[in-house]
Amino acid sequence: MTEFVSEVKQIPYSDERVFNMLSDLSNLEKIKDRIPQDKIKEFSFDTDTCSVSVDPVGTITFQIVERDPFKTIKFTTTNSPVPLHLWIQLKQVEENDTRMKITVRADISPFLKPMVSKPLQDGINKMATLLASLPY
Repeated sequence: MTEFVSEVKQIPYSDERVFNMLSDLSNLEKIKDRIPQDKIKEFSFDTDTCSVSVDPVGTITFQIVERDPFKTIKFTTTNSPVPLHLWIQLKQVEENDTRMKITVRADISPFLKPMVSKPLQDGINKMATLLASLPY
């Protein structure tokens, strides 16, 4: 497994507030308009799953497999060309100051690793930036 870790982002809200929003994927309705339509298509979600179609990869479905209140939300892919595990980690350092980090572990073959590492790392950092900018 290859591990990718986002930059640590500061969110000006409590860990409880951030966790409650991110742990219910139906809240993605609030940010649908922020998702770049040229990169992501066929975006659908419910409380526990989120599916997106990304060119040239195809459809990827993430499912929440574990929630550790106010600390961690773990996802796995149920439909993906590459098996992925993703988790969002939260740590409140002060009142209304939560730090967030995204970690992805992917089962990438040594042949594909040089081609997908940079785009995957960039995507994780962009995702972290987007999540940190949300109005919780």
